[in-house]
Amino acid sequence: MAAVFLVTLYEYSPLFYITVVFVCFLVTSGLVLGWFGLGVPVILRNSEETESSTRVLKKQMRQVKNPFGLEIPHPSRASVTKGIALTPDCLEDCVLTCYWGCSVQKLHEALQKHVYCFRIKTPQALEDALYSEYLHRQQYFIKKHDKEEKYCQLPEDAQVVDFGPVPRSRYPLIALLTLADEDDRDIYDIISMVAVIHIPDESYRLSCRILYQYLLLAQGQYHDLKQLFMSANSTAPSLSDTPPDEASTDRSLLEKVGLAEDESELHEENSKDCVVCQNGTVNWVLLPCRHTCLCDGCVKYFQQCPMCRQFVQESFPLCSKKEQDEDESTHI
Repeated sequence: MAAVFLVTLYEYSPLFYITVVFVCFLVTSGLVLGWFGLGVPVILRNSEETESSTRVLKKQMRQVKNPFGLEIPHPSRASVTKGIALTPDCLEDCVLTCYWGCSVQKLHEALQKHVYCFRIKTPQALEDALYSEYLHRQQYFIKKHDKEEKYCQLPEDAQVVDFGPVPRSRYPLIALLTLADEDDRDIYDIISMVAVIHIPDESYRLSCRILYQYLLLAQGQYHDLKQLFMSANSTAPSLSDTPPDEASTDRSLLEKVGLAEDESELHEENSKDCVVCQNGTVNWVLLPCRHTCLCDGCVKYFQQCPMCRQFVQESFPLCSKKEQDEDESTHI
């Protein structure tokens, strides 16, 4: 019926027909966009459909134990001329070998040899792969759970004050940690750790830091150990971490403005790290951005990282539900 009316209207007056159609278009658009204040029904998906559509791929992880740990206790004091202090923390007896001025090319060739030729599980194996392309070598025996600082320094007769302009052909310092006991190499999947350390000099004054850490596996792979970006609440300092004088001053200032809280409440708040619900413990790592900011309950609702808005391609948990329950029971 409407079609017959429109055809008749067009035959009577084409201009009037076009005007009617245009008015109908404007009225329909106004209703859809809400120009007239009228409610327009919309279709809403239920929570189950929303949850299933926003679920991202969970990366299958294989848990391995890393027997090596290395820290720089005083990075501000380190320099090429004064040396550097390193603090190893190993689960077994280990050997710490430091190579000053190691060739960048030879190091990466050595890592490839670990994959294709032979396994770098002893200091001698890395030394053979480097072909002595370094300036100085120092070695220390590290006892199990020994956290004593080891001081590494170039000899005075080396007369090295910098390693040239950037890009460089030599790394300032390479630290190799290997298991001392041959029997331990059959227990652990990770048999060596290579740390590339930058040390400031006269040419390049970037602060001292660990640039790269490579974990070498017994099966012939090596992995770049990357840092996770935790939420700010997980590292929030409390008054108990500051000196007594500063803590009392801060508390008195907070009390004046009515913002002082009990220390137990502060500790409880800092323990709830999820950036979304502020109630669950952070457990999920989002890839590729590596932000660790969501709990088990919130991770299933996000396709984008809530901190940087990057799309999440994969994710994996820091610990399983069973491990979390064990930790909670231990604290209780």
